[in-house]
Amino acid sequence: MAGFKSTQENMYANKLWLETPLIRSIHISSLLQCNVYLKLDPCQSFKYRGISYFAQHALRTHGPDVHLIIASGGNAGLAAACAANILKLRCTVYLPHGVHQSTIDFMTKEGAEVVIRGNFYLEALQAAQEAVHTEPNAVMIPAYDDPVLWEGHASMVHEIKKQLPEGNQPDAIFCSVGGGGLAGGIMEGCDAVGWDDVPLVTVETHGSNCFYQSLSLNNGPTRAEHDAEHSVDVAHLSRLTSKATSLGASSPSAAIVKKALERKGGVKSICIPDEMAMQAALNFADDHKTMVELACSATIAPAYKPSLFNRLVPGSTPSNPANVILVVCGGFKVSLEDLEEYRRIVLEDIVAGGEWAVACNGETFGVSKAE
Repeated sequence: MAGFKSTQENMYANKLWLETPLIRSIHISSLLQCNVYLKLDPCQSFKYRGISYFAQHALRTHGPDVHLIIASGGNAGLAAACAANILKLRCTVYLPHGVHQSTIDFMTKEGAEVVIRGNFYLEALQAAQEAVHTEPNAVMIPAYDDPVLWEGHASMVHEIKKQLPEGNQPDAIFCSVGGGGLAGGIMEGCDAVGWDDVPLVTVETHGSNCFYQSLSLNNGPTRAEHDAEHSVDVAHLSRLTSKATSLGASSPSAAIVKKALERKGGVKSICIPDEMAMQAALNFADDHKTMVELACSATIAPAYKPSLFNRLVPGSTPSNPANVILVVCGGFKVSLEDLEEYRRIVLEDIVAGGEWAVACNGETFGVSKAE
C-alpha cells in the first residue's frame, strides 16, 4: 500500500483538483442490500481532472504564452476556463448556440473568452479547430479523446482505492459515458491499481448512445466507419435526441472502444430512457439533498431499480453484499426549474402506463416505471 500511495502522489504531485469524497449511501445501500459508495465529483465535474491535467501539460510543453482553445457544450469549457485562470493562461471556449447564459457568465468570470459558433457541438468544434490552425501558440484541448486526459481522470480510481475500507475491491463501477473520456480514465485507473478484472457498467440515454452503438457494431454484423489505427468500428450518430446533452457525443473515442472490448473485467453497456434518468435525479435530490444533471443521474438510475441492478451486478446477497461504486460525475447543467420539469414529465409518463425500455449489450427488456 505504501508503494502504491507513493506512486499516486508522484504522478499527481502538482494536481489542480481537490480529492473528492467517497461516501456510503445509506439510502441506496438499504434499497439494494449491498454496499453502494458514491464518488462525488463537484460542479465543474470530473472533466476538471483531465482537462486541468492537460492544461498543465500544455504549459510545460509550450510555455506561458500558450493559448488554450476548446469546443464544448458547457462542462468541458468550464473546466478549461477554471484551469486556465489558475495557470494564468489565455483560454477561448467555442460554444454552439443554445448554451444557457449562466454557463457563459461562469466562463467569462473565470477569464475565458467565449465565441458562439453554429447550432451544434460539431460546428463549434470546427470553428475551434480553424482557430487553432491559424494561431501558432494555440493548442486544442480535446473534449475526451486523449491519453493525457484519461490519465487525469484516472486519478479518481486512485482516490477510490485509498478511500475504500482496507482490502475491499469493487464488484462493479458504474459511470455515464458520452465520448468515453471518463470511461477511459476509469479503465486506465483500474489497470494502474490492479482492478482490471472489476466489471465496468457504462450508462447512456437513448438518443445519445454512440458508445453503446459502437460496442454493438464490433460484436455484430452491422458496420459503420472503421478506425484503422485501433482496428475497431465506430458508430456516428447523425442526430442527438436525448435531453442529457452532456452525453451528446456523435461518436466515441475509438481508443476507448478498443479498451472496452479488450479489458479483462469487461464492460456492460446499457441505455436507458431520459425519463428514467429524470426519475433518478429526483430520487437522488430527495435522498442526498444534491442536484445532479441528467448525464450524471443516468449513472445512478440503475441503482434505483433493483430488478435492473440485480441483472447488472448478480450474486450480491445480504450475507455477502457486493461493493459497488457509482461515479457521481457532477456537471453544471441543472436547476430547480429543471427538476420541477422532470417531475412533471416523469409523472405524465408513469400515468401513461407501460414499462421503460432498457438495452444492455444488445438485449432489450422492460423495467417498471413505478419500481
